[in-house]
Amino acid sequence: MADLFAKGEKPEFLFWVGCAGAFDDRYRKVSRAFTKILTYLNASYAVLGNEETCTGDPARRAGNEMLYQMQALQNIELFRQYDVKKIMTICPHCYNIFKNEYPDLGGNYEVVSYVHFLDRMISEGKLKISNPCYSNMKVTYHDPCYLGRANNIYEEPRNILKNLSSHFTEMRRNHSSSLCCGGGGGQMFKEAEPGKKEVYTERTEDVLQTGASVVATACPFCMNMITDGIKYKNKETEVRNMDIAEMIAVSLNL
Repeated sequence: MADLFAKGEKPEFLFWVGCAGAFDDRYRKVSRAFTKILTYLNASYAVLGNEETCTGDPARRAGNEMLYQMQALQNIELFRQYDVKKIMTICPHCYNIFKNEYPDLGGNYEVVSYVHFLDRMISEGKLKISNPCYSNMKVTYHDPCYLGRANNIYEEPRNILKNLSSHFTEMRRNHSSSLCCGGGGGQMFKEAEPGKKEVYTERTEDVLQTGASVVATACPFCMNMITDGIKYKNKETEVRNMDIAEMIAVSLNL
């Protein structure tokens, strides 16, 4: 973003990479896959690079309101300097807090989830998946809480997956009845509470009941927890956890 502004250019979108997209080895692959798609579409976007920091979402969920507001106000000031109007995210937690909570602090933006963007590109014919490599695989989808229940984004990811596979199947618990992966709300950063079973193992059992060979996710927390669940069940050779952006990039040979 700084390089473009130095040239007097302004991109349409700020692509917010997020903590997981920048630092988590697994989710970095999702960041790369999505940027390849953006480049393929010749989209107008930029990233903040070293200027990007956390949205403050984990701090707020864990109860540290002061740290959240410090982070948020710092970001809002940076966005003001770059005259940011549209933000695109690959993390539902970032999407939710930019869209629904930053406005309380004066940060008002058009916030776009990458699944909504990808679904629109497919429906407009700009993203043509003529030879999907998942077409003969049984694929299921796990609804992230902050896309589904929090923001009512249910159909867009399913539309994408039905373009990628002719064998899409739902889990027993889906849409608004979907079960959390167990990592949201700051849970991924703390020890498990007393109980008989981890939430992620319960959700992984829902995945395995479908008989799908691919479980698609659209959230870094979900990817982390469900991947752990697949490993816990010793099913790594039978079931793969793939992000929707990765599946599109692979199908387009990007």
